Amino acid sequence: MTSEWALRRCLDRVAALGDAHLESHLYRAGVLGELRAVVSFDGWVWPLADPVTTVGIAPMAQVPGVPELPLLIALRYRTLINRWTVLPTHPSRAVSLQTATGNEPGRSEMWKELLERYGVVDVLSVAFADKWGLWGWLELWRGPGDSDFSDAEAHCVESMAGLIATGLRECSAREFQLGVTGDAVSGHRQAVLVLADDLSVISQTESAVSWLELLQRAPQPYQGIPAEVLNVAAQLMAVERGVDAHPSRSCRHVGQGIWAGLSAARMTTAASGATAPITVTIQDCLPAERLAVFERSFALSPRECQLLERSAAGLDTAGLAGHLGISRYTVQDIFKALFGKCGVQSRGALLAMALGPLAATGT
Repeated sequence: MTSEWALRRCLDRVAALGDAHLESHLYRAGVLGELRAVVSFDGWVWPLADPVTTVGIAPMAQVPGVPELPLLIALRYRTLINRWTVLPTHPSRAVSLQTATGNEPGRSEMWKELLERYGVVDVLSVAFADKWGLWGWLELWRGPGDSDFSDAEAHCVESMAGLIATGLRECSAREFQLGVTGDAVSGHRQAVLVLADDLSVISQTESAVSWLELLQRAPQPYQGIPAEVLNVAAQLMAVERGVDAHPSRSCRHVGQGIWAGLSAARMTTAASGATAPITVTIQDCLPAERLAVFERSFALSPRECQLLERSAAGLDTAGLAGHLGISRYTVQDIFKALFGKCGVQSRGALLAMALGPLAATGT
C-alpha cells in the first residue's frame, strides 16, 4: 500500500513537471515515470482530447496488440464502461475495469473482444477534466499474472487527476504561443480520406499526404494513418450507436502555429444493402473552432470570452463597451488581463494567436 509520504512526494514531482513548461509528450512521459512510484502497470494508453468535442488527439501508448489498433480504437469509443466522457462525473473519477463491472470484465465489449486475448486482467481509467474542458484520459493496463487494481491505487491516481488536468491544459495553451508560419494556409489544401467501418482506408485524395506527415509525429502512425483520423471516425460510429453525443471532429496543433481540423461524416450510397463508407476531412482549423480551444486552454472567464469574440468580430473599444454594457476603461482592464494570461502586448497579437492565419486571409 502506498504511504501518504510517497503519494505526497509523487504529487510534488508532478506539480514540478507542470512548472517546467514541457511540451505535452514530455510532460506525459514525466508523469508516467512518477506514477510508477506509487502504482504498478504493464501497459498504458494516454491520448489528449479536444477540450470542446472530447475526441482523442495526439495519443501516446505502450500496449500489446498494435496490429489491431483500429479495432482497439473502435471498441474503446463504443464501450460505455469507464468511457472518458463519463469518468469526470463519476464519484471516484479513477475506476478500474474490475470495479466497474463487479468483477465481471466480460460485460465490457472491449475486454471481451480484444483485451482478454492479450491476457489483460484489469484496466485503471482516469479522465483529466476541469471546468474548462476535458484534456485527455489515461488507461493503465495490467497483464498476465498481475493482480487487479486496488481501491487504494485508484485513489492515488484520482488524487492527481486535477493537477494533471491543469498541466495538460497549460501544455495546450503553450502550443498557441509557438507562433504562426507564413505557409500555414497556402501549403495545405483540404484533404479527404474514405474509411470502411473497420477503420481501414479505402482511398484518399492526393492532398492528404502533407497532412498525414504533419499529424502525430510520434509514435509512428498505424500503417501511415495517424490515430487522429481513426479517432474522429470512431467517434462518428459511437454517435450513430447512441453511445455519445459529442461531434465527430477535433482540432489538433501540428507544429509551428499550424492547427489541423478533422471531421468525420457518413457518405450516402445507392448500393442496396451496402454500408456507406466514412469520410474524414482534414483542413486548416477554422478560426471559430480554434478560438473555442484557445479560450479553454487559457482558462478565460465568460466576460473575457465575450470581449475576445466581439473583438474578433471587428468591434473597437467603444463598440465593445456599448455591446457589453461596460465602460471603456473596463474594456481596457479586461484586455490587460488577457494580455497577461496569454503573454502578448497588443490586441492584434492576441487575435492572431487565437484565430490563426485563416482569419487574416478572410477565409
